[in-house]
Amino acid sequence: MPNRLAHETSPYLLQHAGNPVDWWPWSAEAFEEARRRGVPVLLSVGYASCHWCHVMAHESFEDQATADHLNEHFVSVKVDREERPDVDAVYMEAVQAATGQGGWPMTVFLTPDAEPFYFGTYFPPEPRHGMPSFKQVLEGVRQAWTDRRDEVAEVAGKIVRDLAGREISYGDSLAPGEQELSQALLGLTREYDPQRGGFGGAPKFPPSMVLEFLLRHHARTGAEGALQMARDTCERMARGGIYDQLGGGFARYSVDRDWTVPHFEKMLYDNALLCRVYAHLWRATGSELARRVALETADFMVRELRTEQGGFASALDADSDDGTGRHVEGAYYAWTPAQLKDVLGEEDAELAARHFGVTEEGTFEHGSSVLQLPEQEGLFDAAKIESIRSRLLRARTGRPAPGRDDKVVAAWNGLAIAALAETGAYFERPDLVDAALAAADLLVRLHLDDQARIARTSKDGQAGANAGVLEDYADVAEGFLALASVTGEGVWLEFAGFLLDHVLTRFVDAETGALYDTAVDAEQLIRRPQDPTDNAAPSGWTAAAAALLGYAAHTGSEPHRTAAERALGVVKALGPRVPRFIGWGLAAAEALLDGPREVAVVGEGLDDPAARELHRTALLATAPGAVVAFGAAGGDEFPLLVGRPLVGGEPTAYVCRGFTCDAPTTDPQRLGDALSG
Repeated sequence: MPNRLAHETSPYLLQHAGNPVDWWPWSAEAFEEARRRGVPVLLSVGYASCHWCHVMAHESFEDQATADHLNEHFVSVKVDREERPDVDAVYMEAVQAATGQGGWPMTVFLTPDAEPFYFGTYFPPEPRHGMPSFKQVLEGVRQAWTDRRDEVAEVAGKIVRDLAGREISYGDSLAPGEQELSQALLGLTREYDPQRGGFGGAPKFPPSMVLEFLLRHHARTGAEGALQMARDTCERMARGGIYDQLGGGFARYSVDRDWTVPHFEKMLYDNALLCRVYAHLWRATGSELARRVALETADFMVRELRTEQGGFASALDADSDDGTGRHVEGAYYAWTPAQLKDVLGEEDAELAARHFGVTEEGTFEHGSSVLQLPEQEGLFDAAKIESIRSRLLRARTGRPAPGRDDKVVAAWNGLAIAALAETGAYFERPDLVDAALAAADLLVRLHLDDQARIARTSKDGQAGANAGVLEDYADVAEGFLALASVTGEGVWLEFAGFLLDHVLTRFVDAETGALYDTAVDAEQLIRRPQDPTDNAAPSGWTAAAAALLGYAAHTGSEPHRTAAERALGVVKALGPRVPRFIGWGLAAAEALLDGPREVAVVGEGLDDPAARELHRTALLATAPGAVVAFGAAGGDEFPLLVGRPLVGGEPTAYVCRGFTCDAPTTDPQRLGDALSG
């Protein structure tokens, strides 16, 4: 018999709807029930494509004896961290403070007042590797709650007080300058892995936001070392197993330092961010590899993550059926020499094995290999390799596919809109711009209410009940700003403004300029979450700073500019110390130092070929954070177009920075020169 989760829309919660555990969704009613029964709350947090979440569910939550114990002694609450990032953030901070580490599944025991008192992540069904079993944990918590209730309450109260004392202090609210950005670059150089690209050791995550900073820093200063780190990291990742050599797109991270064996889940946010990075790398260098990877990653998102409604699904699972009925991580992606032979025949299989680094002993599990593009002597016949690649891809589509989390998350769709709009514009792929427009249209129709408040998620054309958090407002605004620059449709600038007005009124601390992850009128948790550091995606804080800055450049709005500068004060404090974890903030600071530049391109209309050439030149400029307005002379689609006439009757470009404007030009070459470095 299904439990209460059967009525939810989250794919992750629905995965647990058939558990014998009597799950509750996060709700006031769940805590009321715990209070009525006088029992503690088990809070279990995960997400649909999380491998160890599936493992713990199978081992413990599907086990009748464990479920009986939970149902008798606890109220069990299940949370999808992607739907409720605020709940996840608050309790993850407590887990990390108490244990020094975190991760998912997250397992926290709470009082009926939602105060945490015992923490963990994955617990095995039997004791192993020094970890207690889940049953031992449950019994220990039950005994403590029954026999030492006052002590538990004291611990919980202390934890909440400690969390309240962890308010972020980031010095002044002045934006970083040359010195801080140079220190950040130096810090990244120290942590850089020159042999393999990327930063730090295993596991290795794609540093997409840091790469954006490096590309912008090079564009502004000419620092060759910054470009070299970005270019080499992008090449190593694109040649590694973390990149899907057949279908395009990136896995979540590499378990080793060499980018060889990925954790196979594919997330929308990673692919949106990396698609944009590779497009920007091509823009800076003309690299053919960067062009190929940007387009393949864009095509992957449209082909495999696009939903029927035009939005983009959150993720593909790491696990899939290996053909025997067992769900195995990486089964969809790995190959043995024998499998290559079955598809390609002996001669082509040998060539494929050499080209993709497939060995008899294997680079993954059970003698299988993750496809890579190892550096090799000699040239391969491009047509032959393309034939091999397409045959392998066709054969792979016959394997049981990984599950897809069809939840549409507003923030991540905002990132995808920006990536697809720009990639489509750079490579003259209007179908990609159309895909970005369709996703933007879905967000406006389904996620925004009549006051432009945003719903965090939707699924199957139905908006979810959870309110958007700061990253939703900021990333969707970022996507709309990119769409405005690419399409010349000022309505997207208008929608970005509606969202950013919410940021100013509901998320900013008026006294300090600091930002909170939840709105002032959101559900009150044990603390109001506030995290400026970039993790898997830009933090709401740094994303808001970047979007506010771009909007201010488009409109001349002083309140938005001031809010962006004050928000970037956190980058001044953290950039020199932990540059790997505030890359998006550093990229926004580069835009601020460069202006950012404001470009207006006017012509007879959007179809005027000479105007379109100027527009394309502006979009391809590497000047950090430059904004572009494109439209008919005399038009009012964009504030930047007002009072900008044609010169000599020809399409004309105007470039301004701060309060200074260059002479208008009708020459694409001169425009390109004005916007480079």
